[in-house]
Amino acid sequence: MSSLLITGATLADGTHADLAVVDGLFVDPAEAPQGATRIDADGLLALPGLVDSHTHLREPGREDAETIASGTLAAARGGYTCVHAMANTDPVTDTAEAAEFVADLGRRQGHCEVRPVGAITKGLAGEELAELGLMAKSSAGVRVFSDDGRCVSDPLLMRRALTYVLPFDGVIAQHNQDARLAGPGACAHESELSGRLGLGGWPAVAESIIVARDVQLAELCKSRLHVCHVSTAESVEVIRWAKKRGIRVTAEATPHHLLLDTSLLEHYDTTFKVNPPLRTNEHIEAVREALADGTIDMVGTDHAPHAPQDKDHPFDVALPGMLGLEQALGVVMDVMINTGRMDWATLVQRMSVAPAAYGRVASQGRPIAVGEPANLVLVDPSARGVVDRAQGASIAKNNPYHGRNLPDPVIATVWAGRVTYQRGT
Repeated sequence: MSSLLITGATLADGTHADLAVVDGLFVDPAEAPQGATRIDADGLLALPGLVDSHTHLREPGREDAETIASGTLAAARGGYTCVHAMANTDPVTDTAEAAEFVADLGRRQGHCEVRPVGAITKGLAGEELAELGLMAKSSAGVRVFSDDGRCVSDPLLMRRALTYVLPFDGVIAQHNQDARLAGPGACAHESELSGRLGLGGWPAVAESIIVARDVQLAELCKSRLHVCHVSTAESVEVIRWAKKRGIRVTAEATPHHLLLDTSLLEHYDTTFKVNPPLRTNEHIEAVREALADGTIDMVGTDHAPHAPQDKDHPFDVALPGMLGLEQALGVVMDVMINTGRMDWATLVQRMSVAPAAYGRVASQGRPIAVGEPANLVLVDPSARGVVDRAQGASIAKNNPYHGRNLPDPVIATVWAGRVTYQRGT
């Protein structure tokens, strides 16, 4: 039986408390055993463990870029106690057996809870539905389905998927990219800059046009839709309209779309190539505002590790994606907390409660209270540091925050009562 006694912590609502953990649950501090491991949390915030709605762990198939062990260690160092592992592995997570394999690896090797995301279509090909029902009924208990990286372009197939997941309360998470408006050559936000750099432009409407189609399909089917990595002001307005109509839609924003802008492409550094692309300030501001007011429900990192041989190419050829798990909380603090746009209770809602509810993860996003699962992160709000990609836990090093001075808040992470990360140990 493992036990912890955390003394002098401050909760998100500003109250102070000692916290005791016995065998994976919060208990009354008076019940902490004599031999409990003690952690001094004076001056620290104790928040529910973070939950990521959108993580690429690459295993199986691309262990040269990331593994479940390394990716979940990065998650723990970022304060996460649960991640949703996207389906674009090799083989694709499009069967019950594949989902169970990922879930089992997570149980055996993970430093946080790993929830497999199932593919919407077989092989991510966008032609035929994958084994949605069997994945849902499997021991992996899949509730989120996505062809992320590829848009389900066929509206009839999308309607079928939304209808199919209704009986088991599944959610379809869409990568919003019109294949004709933002085709294979699109790799930068369409603007004066993309033209000057000679990079294929991705217009903002290529994202929002799919969001608009899919929220109406969700309304038709009375089903759950999730909008992945919102990056444009137009998409924000469509989601806001859909929520006013009572459509069952949720949305996420990435840390990089909250902080980084398209000017970083000036030197063709492929670290900054991502899908959807980095946008201009008016779009960044719209996404920040939407996250603050709840139009965007949660932060999803879209943590996308790549091996050097996949990034060391001309900009238009390199694979898109960047790391996100270890710096996500620091970025959100810098952009939203330290600017007064958001308080700590709202951050808990966006980075723990909402993504846990989205994935129907019963043990996550819970209050720090007696009887609840002991998932928490201890945060030093004043700690900052210069990001060094060489010090990251991920195998890949495509970290877009390298060299930036950001909040470095995570002091310790506890998952199911077990310390999975503690600074200095």
